[in-house]
Amino acid sequence: MDIVEKTTRLLVAFENKDLQTILTSFAKDAVFIDPHYPQVEMRGMAAIEQGIKWGLLSLEKPGFKVLRHWVNGESATIEVQTHHIIKGPIKTSFYQVFVVESRDGLITRLQSYPNYGPHGISSLPGKITGLIWRLQGKLK
Repeated sequence: MDIVEKTTRLLVAFENKDLQTILTSFAKDAVFIDPHYPQVEMRGMAAIEQGIKWGLLSLEKPGFKVLRHWVNGESATIEVQTHHIIKGPIKTSFYQVFVVESRDGLITRLQSYPNYGPHGISSLPGKITGLIWRLQGKLK
């Protein structure tokens, strides 16, 4: 099974809330980095399991659609459209890219890069410039 198949299997397991399949996809010393989790960088199986359990409990219905991928040996970049229903229910839809590294058929590093920009005060310059450009008719 190549890295794209392995990652797709992981995403399907996440959609099915299959904790066991998710965990067996990772190497024991894996790193999972995702800004959506309370602990953004999870190192090792115990931290990854804690994060995944939290993620599965917070979602009514997880969803991913793989759009495209790029492979380089045992590494891959996978672009997905994420469409989760968070308990509440709150529907979310956003794009993200997963960078995945593997060794011996197990994921050693998985990092999520969502497509939304900076938050808080660091987002102000872009927002202010966007507003000015809209007022000037420079944005279409």
